[in-house]
Amino acid sequence: MKPITQLRKTWLTLLMSGAIGSALLTGCALPERQLTPDAAATSQHWSGRMALQVQDSQQQSFSAGFELQGRPENGTLLVFNPLGSIIARLQWTPAGATLQQGAQITTSDSLPELITRLTGNNIPVAALFDWLQGKDTAVTGWKTDLSRIGEGRLRADRSSPPPEASLRIVLDQESR
Repeated sequence: MKPITQLRKTWLTLLMSGAIGSALLTGCALPERQLTPDAAATSQHWSGRMALQVQDSQQQSFSAGFELQGRPENGTLLVFNPLGSIIARLQWTPAGATLQQGAQITTSDSLPELITRLTGNNIPVAALFDWLQGKDTAVTGWKTDLSRIGEGRLRADRSSPPPEASLRIVLDQESR
């Protein structure tokens, strides 16, 4: 019976080593998705994918995973590459905004300025919070389609000022 007991110990040791190793590797591979510290009850949170296409001479487009938390006046937007690593962190308060892309940090009094720097176009953040909640808040020059928000999908098209732009968002299941 000793060989069977020894065999069980060996398998148990291997399984535990594998589990611990996997946990450590997973912990190292995942980005730190720490959002704003004041995750109050009034704070909102969404995650998913966004795509922004700008119809100008360069046909600019921006597509990435995202997490949005907070409120229009105080929040955080994390942007991820396809592998899930953070490529940008945008945080804002009434006092101003900070955009971190790798080691580069840019601060501004203007959230729209940093949104434009990040995505190539100004996305109306206050309205975006409403749109994600299914509220069709009007923004001059923008037309929204919230008919599929229950499925976690929204579309907003900007016709003015030029250039025209199209924003599409698909929310993760847990964000709906």
